[in-house]
Amino acid sequence: MAKIDDSVKKKVPELRFKGFTDDWEERKLGEFSDVRDGTHASPKYVSQGHPMVTSKNLTHSGLDMTDVSFLTDEDFNEINKRSKVSIGDILFGMIGTIGNPVIVDRDDFAIKNVALIKEKTSNPITNKWLLQYLKSPSFNRFIQKENAGGTQKFIALGLIRDMKLRVPEFDEQQKIGSFFKQLDNTIALHQRKLDLLKEQKKGFLQKMFPKNGSRVPELRFEGFSDDWEDRKLKDVTERVRSNDGRMDLPTLTMSASSGWLDQKDRFSGDISGKEKKNYTLLKKGELSYNHGNSKLAKYGVVFSLTNYEEALVPRVYHSFKALENTSADFIEYMFSTKLPDRELGKLVSSGARMDGLLNINYDDFMNIHISIPNYEEQILMSAFFRKLDETIALHQRKLDLLKEQKKGFLQKMFV
Repeated sequence: MAKIDDSVKKKVPELRFKGFTDDWEERKLGEFSDVRDGTHASPKYVSQGHPMVTSKNLTHSGLDMTDVSFLTDEDFNEINKRSKVSIGDILFGMIGTIGNPVIVDRDDFAIKNVALIKEKTSNPITNKWLLQYLKSPSFNRFIQKENAGGTQKFIALGLIRDMKLRVPEFDEQQKIGSFFKQLDNTIALHQRKLDLLKEQKKGFLQKMFPKNGSRVPELRFEGFSDDWEDRKLKDVTERVRSNDGRMDLPTLTMSASSGWLDQKDRFSGDISGKEKKNYTLLKKGELSYNHGNSKLAKYGVVFSLTNYEEALVPRVYHSFKALENTSADFIEYMFSTKLPDRELGKLVSSGARMDGLLNINYDDFMNIHISIPNYEEQILMSAFFRKLDETIALHQRKLDLLKEQKKGFLQKMFV
């Protein structure tokens, strides 16, 4: 690939394949593509039949058919008279979620309020190239301009047809389309690996901790056969609640999906304010319970501090540390199984407060019952799950890097 001089950036991209020097030609989308939209009617929905795809089914990862309504044969055939979807067509959302273009690999569904783009044989424009253009910053700027100030996100079919874009010659389109197709395949492969690892971890968490009422797990390390003990959390931990006056330590917050995060990264700044002097000093290996309600964690989450030697955390969290012969990592993973949720749910007397926190005080939290093995088994289990988490984090970083690389190429390879 070769970089292009700034003076000609308006007619050609900053980065392009060697051997291509011609200016990209400005055209309207409707000149070289057959642009339609889905039905505006209200068909009769049934429990089984042909799927009806709307903008919510178009995602960055492709077509998601997990939540669709279904049509009768009659309605499906009627809609197809206007907007028949064929393999190789492009779809993107027109109402609500604008964009998220996908190239379809099946033709057994109908569409509603979704733009449908078909290739015209008379104009050699490949949808593989056009798909990537519709993911580029150029198209995003067009969407933002057309939706500026609007409360309901909507883009009219006429605006889509009249959208002006610069188009390269067919051979260059093919090169660009193939390049991004390969990159997309690599990203999809890494995403599948990551999803598989997360599913494996979920399975191990289910099998390596005893289910409610059982004294032993379904799966455990060789050499361990004793029953797990029923203990109260306060029997194996003690409270952490003060600080030593140092205000220059990292100030953290807790996310159900990501664990501990620096407030500067999560909120683009330290939001502790005057309350910082009341924050709790947490040391590496100590834990906190964020009793906030969220979609991922109905009864809150527990995380051990692993990435910092010391940090300040909100006092509203219930912070504590493991006593001798108890692994803090084991306690974290035990809470991640959601097994304690049964008891935590009994403690919630009046739902979440206005600040989103559940009404679970420290003493009640410490009185919940947990099932725990001997220390050696705790250590082995903790090491196993930490290693699995490190592998998941490594794959996540690789995936994030690939996505950033693609973002950069989209920025530089389209006008």
